[in-house]
Amino acid sequence: MPKITGRTLLLALIMGFMNTATHAGVPTALPPCPATPNCVSSQATDPGHAIAPIAYTGSPGAAMQRMQTVLDGLERSTPVVQSSTYLRYEVRSLIFRFVDDVECLLDPEAHVIQVRSASRVGYSDFGVNRRRVERIRKEFESAASGQ
Repeated sequence: MPKITGRTLLLALIMGFMNTATHAGVPTALPPCPATPNCVSSQATDPGHAIAPIAYTGSPGAAMQRMQTVLDGLERSTPVVQSSTYLRYEVRSLIFRFVDDVECLLDPEAHVIQVRSASRVGYSDFGVNRRRVERIRKEFESAASGQ
């Protein structure tokens, strides 16, 4: 029987967190935020990372189409994955070109879109990801009301 070292166990844990469950290649949950304060997620439970999901009315398909339109309108955003229940975009910072990941996951039973925005590098984002999600929420709601 092979010996399991602490390093092997750590690697297995890291890989487990990285591989969020999927259904047909689409995640069924958003990845957890790291311990650093440069991530917000509507599926996080701790106050430093938690943010409210984005509520919608109407059909789930129309809500995801509206979300895709909002994300397409973000400056320096590039779509990476687009499906009927999941969106992932890369958003680059203006000056240093750092990449942040923005993810949206449809939760049709709760009539919300779960959302996560996280920096890939660094420690603090000075609130950029939280402000980004709130801007997305505002634009999503404005688009819904036709304003």
